[in-house]
Amino acid sequence: MKAVTVHAAGDLRIDTVPDPVPGPGEALVRLEWGGICGSDIAYWRSGISGTAVLTEPLILGHEVAGTVVAFGDGGSSIPVGTPVTIHPASIAEGSTLAPELAGRDNLHSKVRYFGSAAFTPHTQGGFSTLRVVRVDQLRALPAGVSTRTASVAEPLGVALHAITRAGSLAGKRVLVNGAGPIGALVVAAAVSAGAATVYASDVAASSLEIAGAMGAHVLINRAQGEALPEDVDVAFEASGVPATVGDVLGATARGGIVVQVGNLPTGNVSVGLGALVSREIDYRGTYRFAGEFDRAIELLAGGLNVEPLLTHEFDLDDALAAFETAADRSTGSSKVLLRLSAETGESSGAGTDSAASTASSKSSEEAL
Repeated sequence: MKAVTVHAAGDLRIDTVPDPVPGPGEALVRLEWGGICGSDIAYWRSGISGTAVLTEPLILGHEVAGTVVAFGDGGSSIPVGTPVTIHPASIAEGSTLAPELAGRDNLHSKVRYFGSAAFTPHTQGGFSTLRVVRVDQLRALPAGVSTRTASVAEPLGVALHAITRAGSLAGKRVLVNGAGPIGALVVAAAVSAGAATVYASDVAASSLEIAGAMGAHVLINRAQGEALPEDVDVAFEASGVPATVGDVLGATARGGIVVQVGNLPTGNVSVGLGALVSREIDYRGTYRFAGEFDRAIELLAGGLNVEPLLTHEFDLDDALAAFETAADRSTGSSKVLLRLSAETGESSGAGTDSAASTASSKSSEEAL
């Protein structure tokens, strides 16, 4: 089978590797769609994502969906041929979780995750034609949810967990700073949670346009000098840019809540935190998701429209062009998808195919 593998910083390859065989309690999934995440781009560009350092070849990808094609011994209540998405996390042997954190499985001390170099050997990801997974990682897709749409379940779960960390948003004024893929999904999640007004802020007009299509009521273009709103009840900092944190705190009402969604750089950074104290703001972190992965699938089945987010599509063989497009905001990209096998069984709109074709040509000319 084929697999999108990073061998070192700047060294992304389409490798041919043996087809996997499912063992007891495992399923073999033909993967059809995969979404490129910022962590995938980080491994490709630098060999590092957060605190995880690449030390061996790694198949990337943790936002994937496909169809079950076989089971190992023991089978499953899910029949062969079922469209699925895959929960990418596994609690590792020897992991611990304090009793007071019961239910917050994302905070286990040791968690393996698809496409992660946090452990050695690394945990291989899902940007491949086939993947063996534990049966309990499968999530059968409800009627009306395609594998293409379901590839967004993982980042939507991240957005929903950020909303959970903020508490009730019903009737509140909400700011989402940073309208990349996760920020745009936070916008959609906030609207779904009943926020009265959702402000989206970014420096890219194309990202703001997508945030608007995902439900943002007010768009703020910081590159054009537009100011953040005053005294929002809850703010989500989704850009991961340290210089913006002080501004977000300053836009938050006294006694309000700021949730840090975007990953800040590892190591020491300069952040303006004065308003954190003077406004007595509750500054909260958020990490991956707990039960929100399943909630994401429910929302997709309920009609949450993520199409505005899905800006580009590439075949697996064109993975380098896909990564270049996803990493370059000037392309207008948001969530870039890989077709992981020829048998997707789905067709997308002509506009999306056209955008992908144009971007592929441009990126190929600029290939490293």
